Amino acid sequence: MEDFLKMDIFFAVATLATVLLAGALLLLILRVYRILGHVERISEEVAEEAQLIRADVSALRADVRKEGYSALAYVRAARRLLQGIFRRRRK
Repeated sequence: MEDFLKMDIFFAVATLATVLLAGALLLLILRVYRILGHVERISEEVAEEAQLIRADVSALRADVRKEGYSALAYVRAARRLLQGIFRRRRK
């Protein structure tokens, strides 16, 4: 009878440990899923900002081509580029 009691205790402890490990694994998977959702949202925002910066640089190049390669044209274009970047961050 003593052997059966030992087996019952072993299976009870093993079952409890399995349930606890499965619960911890489930919580870990849910946390990773939430983190990946945040990473996806951040990457979308970065992609949008990259497109805006690309448009600003394209406008800067067009202005430089139109006005020539003077230092004043570079200063104006850089100022517009920086204003565009900081204006977008405030929103």
